[in-house]
Amino acid sequence: MRLVKDVMITDVVTISPFAKMREALNLMKRHKIKSLVVDKQNQHDAYGLITYSDILKTVIAEEGDIDLLNVYDICAKPVIAVGEELAIQHVAKLMTTHRVKRLLVVHNNDLVGMVAMNDIMEQLLSEIE
Repeated sequence: MRLVKDVMITDVVTISPFAKMREALNLMKRHKIKSLVVDKQNQHDAYGLITYSDILKTVIAEEGDIDLLNVYDICAKPVIAVGEELAIQHVAKLMTTHRVKRLLVVHNNDLVGMVAMNDIMEQLLSEIE
């Protein structure tokens, strides 16, 4: 049985909720990634997530200004988070039920990684010969 810890990525890029969208886009470009985890504001807060889809909707379709918009104006928060010991079959079910492509991985409400639909599919495809 495959677990979240077997497929998750641990090198997650985070950003402050108060950062401007220009900074978020620069981080995505620099790291060649399609999403950023939005930091918690305190220990009991939830993480957020900002993705290409969020940016496309707000900045492109609604003509938002990347120098005026803050990350918290656009990000999804709270996002679904799972533990690293959860079986990936449950993660796949959560993703399909809630129509999301990424879930955060937490331990005691601290970020330890992220699991994406692509990570699960790559694992599945690597097992096929």
